[in-house]
Amino acid sequence: MTVKGCAVCDHPIRSWLNTTTNQFFLPSLRDLGIDVISHVLLRAAQNKKLENLVSGHPLTRGLVSRYVAGVTCEEAILVARQLKGEGINVSLDLLGEQVDDLAESAAATDHYIDTVHAIAEQAPEATVSVKLSQLGIAVDPQVCAKNLNRLLEAAEEVGVVVEVDMEHSSVGRPTLETFREALPRYPHTRVAIQAAMRRTPEDLESFTNTKPRLRLVKGAYDEPLTRALRDRKEITAQYQHLTGWILAHCPDPAFGTHDDACIEHVKKAAVAAGLGKDDFEFQMLYGVRRDVQRQLVRDGYRVRLYVPFGTQWYPYLMRRMAERPANLLFFLRSLVGR
Repeated sequence: MTVKGCAVCDHPIRSWLNTTTNQFFLPSLRDLGIDVISHVLLRAAQNKKLENLVSGHPLTRGLVSRYVAGVTCEEAILVARQLKGEGINVSLDLLGEQVDDLAESAAATDHYIDTVHAIAEQAPEATVSVKLSQLGIAVDPQVCAKNLNRLLEAAEEVGVVVEVDMEHSSVGRPTLETFREALPRYPHTRVAIQAAMRRTPEDLESFTNTKPRLRLVKGAYDEPLTRALRDRKEITAQYQHLTGWILAHCPDPAFGTHDDACIEHVKKAAVAAGLGKDDFEFQMLYGVRRDVQRQLVRDGYRVRLYVPFGTQWYPYLMRRMAERPANLLFFLRSLVGR
């Protein structure tokens, strides 16, 4: 059955988005509440049925290519080299979520090691970001630690830095413990810390004597209120509070943020701590706020982009929209082929 007006050339949804979005759609988002929208999107990131529906939609390709560098490591390396030409470094991220068995964790580790070798040969100033859930931390923490050590050893041999991502709180504590165990042997490894988590100040204090390399981020996972802050203003306040501690205690810190207020706070806090622009770096996401990325480079700051690649892009994309719900508009427009 043909529905009048639903042909691609005469799509009523496309017309509505193009003509009424600013007048009706965005106010509706504000009325609903940004925090509520973010929570819904984070829940959607865990919905397999929705993942299958969205992943199979041919019109999502344009959106995915905006935030994901490609399917293969070779495609991601090409993007890394292009960005390096603009004065921007990268951290390559193999997209994927928690594995269910040790065979999968071993295969993921091998894939990461292959990525490390490709970086060393073709993009030597890039780093690689790893999720310990892919290395099996939820299956067997001891095996995960061995997998991580195997990756870190391979990376050290070719001079590539590994950055350990922070994930859901269900694996947060084991991730920090695994990182802490590896730190004495591999001191150049960096781990991410989430400002949204209530335990983060305590976690930072536990690192006082070891002075690790840290990346401060706000956090992009659906967490219970007992474990995490939900209010965006509270998260921003904690991010800014933790910035000073990290600048004072950690070598070569990284600050992952697209928030103008947080960016300016980091700049001022670094000056107050007597640090120069080369003593820390801003980290941002590939495809997000490109104008800000380039302006930071022009202003003399170090910038590194988190550049994902692979086929398992859906959970990553949902978390990106949860962090910045305005991206939802871009997503809807892509679905109707604009």
